[in-house]
Amino acid sequence: MISYFLRRILHALIVLWATFTATFFLLYVLPGDRALSKLGADSGGGAVNLEELAKLRAEMGLDQPVLVQYLRALWRALHGDFGVSGQTGGDALAMFATGVPETLKLAACALALGLALGIGWALLATYTRSSTIRQILAGMPVIGVSVPPFWVGLVLLQFLSFQWNLLPAIGNAGLASLVLPAIVLAIPKAAVVAQILSRSLETSMKSPYIETAISRGASRARALLGHAFRNSIIPVITALGMAAGQLIAGSVVVETVFSRSGIGLITVKAVTYQDTPVVLVAVVFAASVFVTVNLVVDLFYPLIDRRIDIGMRRPTIQGA
Repeated sequence: MISYFLRRILHALIVLWATFTATFFLLYVLPGDRALSKLGADSGGGAVNLEELAKLRAEMGLDQPVLVQYLRALWRALHGDFGVSGQTGGDALAMFATGVPETLKLAACALALGLALGIGWALLATYTRSSTIRQILAGMPVIGVSVPPFWVGLVLLQFLSFQWNLLPAIGNAGLASLVLPAIVLAIPKAAVVAQILSRSLETSMKSPYIETAISRGASRARALLGHAFRNSIIPVITALGMAAGQLIAGSVVVETVFSRSGIGLITVKAVTYQDTPVVLVAVVFAASVFVTVNLVVDLFYPLIDRRIDIGMRRPTIQGA
C-alpha cells in the first residue's frame, strides 16, 4: 500500500514536471514578446523606446538563452514562485489564487449535479421494462456529450435570464449565480456518467447473481440498487477522476460566457496579454487537480469493492 502510494506520488511529480516543461517551451515558441507587450501597454500603445525595451527584457530575464530561462523558471516554481504577472505587476501565483475559490465552488456544484443526473438517468433507463423507452433514454446522453457547452450556456442565458428573468446572467453574486454555469458544466458530465453506468448496469442485470437474487424473492428495484449498482459504479468513479480535470478546463469557457471571476477568466486574460507566468500557474494547477483526484479515486476503490487490490500496478480484483 505504502509503496503504491509513493509510486503514484512519483508519477504525479513527473506529470507536473512534464506539464510545466511542455507549457514553458510552447509559450516560448509562440509569436510575441512579453516585454514588448508590457512596454506597449505602459506607454499607452505609443512608440516604444528600444533602449527601454532592452532594459526591460534584461530585467525580465528574456535576454538569456531559453534553457537558462527554463531552469530559472523551474527552480523558482519549485519554491512556489512563478514570477510576476505582466498585467498587474504582482505575484502571478497570488493573482491566480484569487480565482481558485470561485472556480472550485463551481466545479464542485457541477460535479455533484452531473453525478446525480447521470446516475438517476442510468437507473431510470435500466429499471424500465419497456425496450422502446429504454432505448430512447439510453440514446439521450449522446446529445449531452455532442452539444457544445458554450451553446448551451447562451441558450440558457437567453431564456432563463433575459426572457424569463429567473436567474442572474453574469457575476458571482450568491448561490443563484452558480445555477446556470453549473448546469452547463454538468450536462456533458452527466451524459458520460449515464452512458457508462447504463452499459455497466445492463451487463450486471444479465449476470447470474442477479437472476439468483430475483429467484430468491428480491424485487427488480432491490436487485438493481442493492446488487447491480454497487458492482457497476467502479467505471463511473474512474470516469469522474478524468472529469475533475475536464471541469477545470471547461471553466475557461463557462466563466467567460457568464463573466464569473474565476481562474477561467483569469486564464483567458493571461493568454490575451501573453502573461506567461499566470498561464504557467493555470496549467500546473489544472495538472495538479487532475493527478490529485486520480490518486484519490484509486485509493477510494477498495471502499466500493473490497476485492480490489490497489497494491498492484493497476487496481485488480482478487479472486475474480
